[in-house]
Amino acid sequence: MKKVKHLALTLASIMLVGSLAACGGNNNAGNNATKENTGNNAASTNAPATEEASAEPAEKVELSFWTLGNVNYEDLANEYTKEHPNVTIKIQNTGDQTAHHNNLTTALSAGSGAPDIFQLEIGFMERFISAQDKFYNLNDLGAKDIQANYLDWKWKQASSIDGSFQLGLPTDIGPTVVYYRTDLAEAAGLPSDPEGFSAAIDTWDKFAAVAKAYKDKTGKYFSDLTDLTYNALRDQSADEIYFSKADGKFIGDTNPQVKKAYDFTVKGIQEGWISNYLLWSPEWGQGMSDGSFAVVMGPAWMAGNIKSNAPDSSGKWKIAQLPEGAGNWGGSFITLPKEGKHPKEAYDFISWLVNKDNQLESFKTKGLMPSIPALYEDPAFVDFKDDFFGGQQTAVEFGKAANRVKPVYYGPLHDQTDTFFKNALKNVIEKKADPAKEWDDAVKQAKTLAERS
Repeated sequence: MKKVKHLALTLASIMLVGSLAACGGNNNAGNNATKENTGNNAASTNAPATEEASAEPAEKVELSFWTLGNVNYEDLANEYTKEHPNVTIKIQNTGDQTAHHNNLTTALSAGSGAPDIFQLEIGFMERFISAQDKFYNLNDLGAKDIQANYLDWKWKQASSIDGSFQLGLPTDIGPTVVYYRTDLAEAAGLPSDPEGFSAAIDTWDKFAAVAKAYKDKTGKYFSDLTDLTYNALRDQSADEIYFSKADGKFIGDTNPQVKKAYDFTVKGIQEGWISNYLLWSPEWGQGMSDGSFAVVMGPAWMAGNIKSNAPDSSGKWKIAQLPEGAGNWGGSFITLPKEGKHPKEAYDFISWLVNKDNQLESFKTKGLMPSIPALYEDPAFVDFKDDFFGGQQTAVEFGKAANRVKPVYYGPLHDQTDTFFKNALKNVIEKKADPAKEWDDAVKQAKTLAERS
């Protein structure tokens, strides 16, 4: 338990003024991509949901809710509406984070079409935090009363500078880890236990050597794809990635960690141990199931994506630590656009959605790392063993990763800039393009973007 207390303190230190771990670049996906779906959720019983739930509205209320990625919010909405029969919640889910946020931007600009409730990913916070007139201030609806329940740095990511305006309620955070197939590791003569596997790859040089040996022995890929390999190193930058937090200038070409991430990914491409699958593609998901690759490097919420794509591989996965540190990718907030006509009922639902019990449920089912520190010492969280991951205490591994995160500044142009470098790597793997030329082109594009902005 002493270690868990340390986790709570360390998590609270993973803050940096500005954005924390935006969204790992323009990966066109949110917390963890899922097939787009919509649905109506109805109700049948009238028992109180939790002590945070409010009185039943006198008239029937329909709330639209745009969710992002592989979350369990539709299941939770079903539970809520069963206990509130006068409330109906219509879920519209997408796995494309860029389209998700662009659709809201379009709706807000037009003055129509926005949902009652919107899940906002941290990488897009700077786009919307300045548009306070388009959102309800959750402090006016009671958010101040529950602020102390959440990580202070996480809460402040969605607050105005003076704290008077609260844009959203916190959901998850995303410390990054190594998900690996134990059966494939054993077959290749690698340690299958998390400690042993972590030790075998605890530097990036050792990771590359293990990856090449794995490819040579099995003929299969070791790492799943270029984007996540690049992200894993990129997010270990010290303080800043592509932009200076002091003056906003582009520094990606002089940040040694960015070049290290690029060169390392190129090495994996040239040595053949990184696949050419695209992030969120069906082929990538199928590869998790059929063993086309041994390793997926990603945040805590990636667990839900692996479970969804590869249910038949349950028990064959475990979680190890990244070499040389960890990053944080993602995390989101639940907001209320002002077009919504039922802010009280919407707030009652979202404050219930992100309470302690439901964040624990989101962790158990989708691997969403909670933003409520009280859970970090809760045996239900710490001692939870995930059968999909071979009975491993996954909270402990995510906690280790969170303890290794170094806060970095991303800035409002991160997502667009990251696309240039991801496209460069895509050209290297798909077109056999010259890595040096692709790097120079990406830097040139980034500098032009920064100058124009």
